Amino acid sequence: MLIIPCPHCGPRPENEFRYSGEAHIARPADPDLLSDAEWADFLYMRSNPKGRHAERWRHIHGCGRYFNCIRDTVSDRIERSYPAGTRP
Repeated sequence: MLIIPCPHCGPRPENEFRYSGEAHIARPADPDLLSDAEWADFLYMRSNPKGRHAERWRHIHGCGRYFNCIRDTVSDRIERSYPAGTRP
């Protein structure tokens, strides 16, 4: 089982969390100006790296807060976690 370090509650088992996608995705400043293709690209296209990746998680069975973590997608090793809204 993967142990995820919540920056607010400490290390907890993975079944307490929900994956919420790639971290640090900036919302378009004016979405009304985007074409349908550009909007679809923003909504659905994400990087899928092999290796180090910034992810967003939510501690649903704990504090309920969102946070980010840096995880290696090959080894599942979590390098560190940090509160949402901050940079690693």
